[in-house]
Amino acid sequence: MSKVVVVTSGKGGVGKTTSSAALGAALAQAGNKVVVVDFDVGLRNLDLVMGAERRVVFDLVNVVQGDAKLPQALIRDKRIDTLSLLPASQTRDKDALTEEGVGRVIDELRESFDWVICDSPAGIEKGATLAMRFADLAVVVTNPEISSVRDSDRIIGMLDSKTRRAENGDRLEKQLLLTRFDAARAARGEMMSVDDVLEILAIPLLGIIAESPDILTASNVGCPITLHNPGSAAARAYSEAARRLLGETIAFSAPRERRGLMSRLFGRKAAAA
Repeated sequence: MSKVVVVTSGKGGVGKTTSSAALGAALAQAGNKVVVVDFDVGLRNLDLVMGAERRVVFDLVNVVQGDAKLPQALIRDKRIDTLSLLPASQTRDKDALTEEGVGRVIDELRESFDWVICDSPAGIEKGATLAMRFADLAVVVTNPEISSVRDSDRIIGMLDSKTRRAENGDRLEKQLLLTRFDAARAARGEMMSVDDVLEILAIPLLGIIAESPDILTASNVGCPITLHNPGSAAARAYSEAARRLLGETIAFSAPRERRGLMSRLFGRKAAAA
């Protein structure tokens, strides 16, 4: 049975598109048929990250509005044939998408793919709500800083109220992907620890992606990190996250601080008293 996953956060610049491409590629490498759908209508960056920008002819808006058939718009990856991309439009805005049209496209994708990865735009407007609307599972991407965590907390509330599953009384599974994490800085109290983030958001941890120049390099050459540099720490972390999506139980290789920022602050207050 196919599964629709929305990769979301609320805040821009946290790594949603990079993570969508990396998780999609890792799931395809594991033998699954995967399509990654760009919902960021008007900007369209997923095609760049996946190295397919010169192959875009039709896009999501064309399919939603009936100007093109789905097979005309799908772009099969040249490196792994079980991975495909449905790009966003760069010349239209999010109002060109309709709930009915998006639902029809998602239903059609479910028939051909094991995994449908929806790369959500930043914010809480129409594009983001349509990206999450038909999801079975949400990957909430968060950086270890308070504004990112706060925005993710709001997105979690939307996932519990504005998705089709939530409206039908079903549970929408949510998992946390912590990106741009630096264990040394967390230990010095310069960023939130893993435990701090988990305490606030209260959803299961899918993966910890450390800050890495390898991710930027992969994006700039148009290749998901899990394909470009599979031996890198970032690629291994994304691959492990993908295996957890597939139901495997894998220990976290990245360090988790035992005493986080919140506990240190409370400890200081207690000492002062």
